[in-house]
Parts: sequence; structure tokens; C-alpha cells
Amino acid sequence: MNFVGIIPARYASTRFPGKPLAVLGGKTVIQRVYEQVSKVLEHVYVATDDDRIFNAVEGFGGKAVMTSPAHKSGTDRVNEAVSKTDGTFDVVINIQGDEPFIHERQIKTICECFDDPQTMIATLGRPFTAKDSLEDLENPNSPKLICDNNGFAMYFSRSIIPYIRNVEKKNWINSFTYLKHIGMYAYRRDVLEQITKLPQSSLEIAESLEQLRWLQNGYKIKVGLTDIETIGIDTPDDLKKAEAALK
Repeated sequence: MNFVGIIPARYASTRFPGKPLAVLGGKTVIQRVYEQVSKVLEHVYVATDDDRIFNAVEGFGGKAVMTSPAHKSGTDRVNEAVSKTDGTFDVVINIQGDEPFIHERQIKTICECFDDPQTMIATLGRPFTAKDSLEDLENPNSPKLICDNNGFAMYFSRSIIPYIRNVEKKNWINSFTYLKHIGMYAYRRDVLEQITKLPQSSLEIAESLEQLRWLQNGYKIKVGLTDIETIGIDTPDDLKKAEAALK
């Protein structure tokens, strides 16, 4: 199959304006993401609505695509970007532009999900372990997911799912293998076009999770498993932590 990686990158950010161009260990965050993805994928593009990011990507030898500033989601931006590339691709991988430590194995795992012909969309999940705390499990900014016996997602939630009856909550993490959702997606090319035309669904609005729109409309999401926890850059403090991790 022919894969392409698209990295959406916006300059405007409430918590960290200009985040893609922040310098981490002598390179911009977006360059580090691009280089990590390029270790696995031959075709990689940054999708942006800002000339500064576009020029920075071309400056380090990467490929960039200018997209509309009106997009409400990264999925919409990715869909426009793919339509402006030169190639014909079977699967499009949406990689967050603030994950400079994204691991090669994670990208390979999401690609392998398409070995199953039933896979329409793929994403990743990381099992919680005994090293994680109840606070980690309860964190609403860290969505959880559950899968069926064939590895397809049944539901995503900001709440703890499933609820374990007759067990004290403090012992839940040791009583069930919970899955943390890792927000990387891959889509068959025709499916990507279809899902960008769907209206918001009731479950999506309730949980503020875009992937629930796809599930509620009958799309099958394969979940690849990873044991790798990467460091995302959401705030200037996260950048300091990333600098420390890099050293």
C-alpha cells in the first residue's frame, strides 16, 4: 500500500503561539516531527495555513502544503493537503505536529493495521500499567478506549471505561487492562474524504471527541497497541520538559 504522512501545523495556539517554530535542541519542533516521520515514510508533508511555517519547512528541505485557515479540525486540513500533493495514496496518516519524539515503531504499527482489509481508519492505544496512577486514569484530557475481540474500537471516552463493579476505584487500574488513546490517525483515502463531509454527531458533541462521529456513523476503527509514551508539546513548560528529555 502507498502511505503518506501529513503533519497539520498551525501558528495560532491559545496556550503556545508559534509552537511549531519553537526551538528544541537546536531544531524547530516541526522539523523534529518531520524527521522522525521521514524515517518510516517516503512521502511526508506539513499542512499549514501560515507562511512562516511553510517557509521554515522548505528551509530545512521538507515539503509543505498551504491550506485554508478556516478548517475547524486537523482532519479537514489533512484532507485538503492530500488533495494538493502530487502523489496517489492508498492511506493517509495524520500525525500531530507537536510530537517531536514520535517513535518509528508507532508509525509502523498504525501502518500494519491496514493489513486487515476491514480497517477503514486506524489509531493507537497504550495499555495503562501499574506505574500509572488513578489520577492518570481519571484525567479527562487523556481519553480512554475499549476494543472488541478483533481489535476494533467500540467506544472512546474522557471517563474511565469500563466501570468495574464491586471493586474499589483505587484498585481498578490493577483489575483491568485500560487503554489510553494515542491521538494519531490513519485513513483509507476514500474514507478520509467521506468523514470530512459528516455533520457533528451527538456523541462527539457530548464528549468533544471527533472520532466518535466516525464510530457513530458506522466506520470501523482498528486500534494498534503501543507501549511507548511520547512527550507532546502543548505549553512552554512542556518544551522545557522536552529539552530535559532530549539531554
